[in-house]
Amino acid sequence: MDNPTEDITQVVHTLCQGTPDQQTKAINTYFTPNASFTHPFCRTGSFDGSRNLIHAIYKWYKLLSPKIELNVNSIGKIYHNPPTSNQTNTSITAYDSQNLILYLNITQIFSIWLIPFHHANVTLTTELHLTRPPNSRKYYISAQNDLYQNDQLIRFFMPFGLGELSMHMWQYSSTMMCVFGAFLLAPATRLQQSWLEEREGNGRRNGGVDSSSSSPSSRAEDEMRSLVSSAMEGVGHKRPEGRKRHSSNAGVSGNVRPIEVTDATASGSSDSNGGVQQFGNMQVIT
Repeated sequence: MDNPTEDITQVVHTLCQGTPDQQTKAINTYFTPNASFTHPFCRTGSFDGSRNLIHAIYKWYKLLSPKIELNVNSIGKIYHNPPTSNQTNTSITAYDSQNLILYLNITQIFSIWLIPFHHANVTLTTELHLTRPPNSRKYYISAQNDLYQNDQLIRFFMPFGLGELSMHMWQYSSTMMCVFGAFLLAPATRLQQSWLEEREGNGRRNGGVDSSSSSPSSRAEDEMRSLVSSAMEGVGHKRPEGRKRHSSNAGVSGNVRPIEVTDATASGSSDSNGGVQQFGNMQVIT
């Protein structure tokens, strides 16, 4: 297809209402060899040669209902900006040109010839995934997905409005069950809302406390580290201070020489060699 939004209507009519030869040619022309087909009743998957399964599906489709009345109701366009005076729709997202997805709203009358007076007037949305090969201006269908509402799908099995009526009754019953359940469990809903609000409030308060208390905690940790560091420095510099003090006493004669500080285990004020002086519990060897 050169222009998907303009060409797709003719492609759909050919696939559903054309002769078997036209149908086969259309599938080979517009579908990729690994195209997939998804329907509530069947699925092909995508693999090399899966297009042959699509041929079989459309052939069986024509055998079940040789005469199909079909109409493509809408193919929308995207309006990214507010509508002009000549436009009435602000946004109809039927063709995603960036992701190459085309949406069609289709109405068809499907009549199975084996069942007398069978007419299934159904509406569906067909989602077509397109692809464009490199260096090519043509678009090809890589996946077809037919989407039916339940009340439309059941018309294939229960004609004459019986399927639609039964489905509507079930849907309305489900709606009333939702209303009854919401009314019966309204206290639980209020309790849930209160609990969520309380948790959100606690989270904000805890967040404020954490953020405000982070600075004092950091300061306390810094002070503690400073105290420990000072204490360690005091212990480490206790002996050097003693050395400096003793060296000044030993250097009264004016001669400054290196000194050695050792712990004294014996009493006395001087060694026999005359080089040891006793200061309380310490000995200074000069």
